[in-house]
Amino acid sequence: MLNRKDFVWTIGYDGPVAVVDKQAKQKYGDLSTRELAEKGLFRAAYSSAIYSKNVDELQTVVDVYNKAAGASFTVSSSLDRLFGVFPVEVKRVVEL
Repeated sequence: MLNRKDFVWTIGYDGPVAVVDKQAKQKYGDLSTRELAEKGLFRAAYSSAIYSKNVDELQTVVDVYNKAAGASFTVSSSLDRLFGVFPVEVKRVVEL
């Protein structure tokens, strides 16, 4: 299983290998879900909320995104498709 930082900064998969954005991970890896959302890093914030399995964090991402985008998404909206985040079983991580 991926650790939080690797999951949040995964930019794609090559079969069972997660490809992680090394620079973004180093620069923003310690930010909370709220901090990521407030910086406009919505995909990373959503990934962080999914990883935490915390509904409050997910609601935070939705609220900040809706305010910034003038949207009206809810926690039950199809946000996986919006942000392109899907949990996948991986065997190893490659940082680029």
